[in-house]
Amino acid sequence: MTSDRREIPDRFAAALQSMRRPRLRPEVHLEEVPGPGRVAPWSAALEGEVVVSGLELATGRFVVLHDPAGQETWQGDFRVVTLVRATLEPEMAADPLLGDVAWSWVTETFDDAGVQVLALGGTVTRVLSTSFGALSGTPDAVDLELRASWTPTDTDLGTHLHLWVDLMATAGGLPPLPDGVTALTSRRTGIR
Repeated sequence: MTSDRREIPDRFAAALQSMRRPRLRPEVHLEEVPGPGRVAPWSAALEGEVVVSGLELATGRFVVLHDPAGQETWQGDFRVVTLVRATLEPEMAADPLLGDVAWSWVTETFDDAGVQVLALGGTVTRVLSTSFGALSGTPDAVDLELRASWTPTDTDLGTHLHLWVDLMATAGGLPPLPDGVTALTSRRTGIR
């Protein structure tokens, strides 16, 4: 989960360690992928999907950026950048408040967990796909794309990873786990 073979900064190593062997819902599958190399000296990335009965409900990407010198726009030395995509029911996609509702998923996820972040920002995008030619007759698809980034206030990025997973599950239409219920560790995660 690192950019190269240089000695890993202690804070970045602590952040990576906090993300190891996450306890995930059984519907969530994660895979380690290369992090971006140009935005920060150190990065790590995961791709995720929420799958129920063989049907993909949501996908996403979780990226951790670390610049030991810090970056002014981040207001710190870490930045978490996330993406969540999900296909929506046409009725929901037509709701003029969809953007506000989807963004509230982000803010409520942090509030409910009591997690403080800095410089939170993002976008909510609706994408309508209409098929033509040999694909005509295929129902129109409406996808939601939710991008959010923030600066964590500590190196416990495992908590942030769980919040992103919860956000993917919400976008995919899964109900939240009841209070007191803990997901079992997934055997299919690519994180070691």
